[in-house]
Amino acid sequence: MQVDGPPILEIRGLHKKFGALEVLKGVDLRVHSRELVFIIGPSGSGKSTLLRCCNRLEEPTSGSIRVEGVDIMASGVDINTVRRRIGMVFQSFNLYPHLDALGNVTLALRKVLKKPRAEAEEAGMRALARVGLADKAKAHPNELSGGQQQRAAIARALALEPSIMLFDEPTSALDPELVGSVLAVMREMRESGMTMVVVSHEMRFARSAADRVLFMDQGVILEQGPPQKLFNDPDHARVKEFIASIERH
Repeated sequence: MQVDGPPILEIRGLHKKFGALEVLKGVDLRVHSRELVFIIGPSGSGKSTLLRCCNRLEEPTSGSIRVEGVDIMASGVDINTVRRRIGMVFQSFNLYPHLDALGNVTLALRKVLKKPRAEAEEAGMRALARVGLADKAKAHPNELSGGQQQRAAIARALALEPSIMLFDEPTSALDPELVGSVLAVMREMRESGMTMVVVSHEMRFARSAADRVLFMDQGVILEQGPPQKLFNDPDHARVKEFIASIERH
């Protein structure tokens, strides 16, 4: 992993309030090219809100977010152009039921990037092949397993050739036996150099694949470091307690 050069994602002093509830309390984060950053922590700690602020699906209350050097909070920024550089994969697959897998993957290529159908379908097939779904291009979501639907959602994001991919609990809605196929795709993406920020409870994957693990609690990053350090020898008592509780299950 290279850490030279400017970060792809740089967050400074990020705050987010929902009414009186302060969910993010001044988060700083830099993610460099080809880095896989894993964010762990208890429910309600602000992990998903942080991800959703990165492409302004949630509007931050204050702070700055730069993607490839572009201040996405600046007035006049074309947020749709920025979002094309930031792939996002959610817990729910958000596929259109009336479109087949290829149709779902190519929709943004055709409607947003205005690519001709043939060019969009070629890019869509490449993305489906990358996630192991080339043979399911004509299948509709109801004909796919949960794991296949999530892989189709990953292909949809990959087809836009983003600079960074954000994953928000990508396996939490899946049956346990389907989780492995999604993690295998994420591992391949990591090996091919995709920059990724992952919120997930898949601790074994975090241990083996992450460059850096962040622990969030109550809207702040309490600790961060290489997975071996964070999982085996954390500095913070709250992190120790959390790791011990998840390893008992």
